[in-house]
Amino acid sequence: PTGSGEGTMSKFSPKEIEYLQSQRLGRMATVSAKGDLHVVPVGFRYNPDEGTIDIGGHYMVDTKKYRDALRHGRAAIVVDDVLPPWRPRFIEVRGTVEAVTEGGKQINEQFRPEILRITPTYIVSFGVNDEGVMPGRGEVNISGRSVE
Repeated sequence: PTGSGEGTMSKFSPKEIEYLQSQRLGRMATVSAKGDLHVVPVGFRYNPDEGTIDIGGHYMVDTKKYRDALRHGRAAIVVDDVLPPWRPRFIEVRGTVEAVTEGGKQINEQFRPEILRITPTYIVSFGVNDEGVMPGRGEVNISGRSVE
């Protein structure tokens, strides 16, 4: 863990924090009351004060993702991209989720203030802390760790 600047310890590496702060869109996964999976694109930010992932939107409290996340108290988000010519990178964050009444405007000025806050319990990283895919060596480095 590394310091976040506010006295709390981050569960993310410095490279993971840098990557998360460079991105704006992720894919959030939840489970419905019937057990159906639901994955949607979401606006997010890494919150350095809390060491969390904060997720916001235009109508956050009225959405299926909001209801499903709070019903189960758990959610996951994947943030990913591909650098040329083909260098995929991603961070998957699984964790507990809570409703917070403010923070949406810090993600995007046009968002409603209500957010979902994911506190990481498990982080998977690929191509962020290292090269990820090393074609000449036939290796793929995926780093997963429990952070509870």
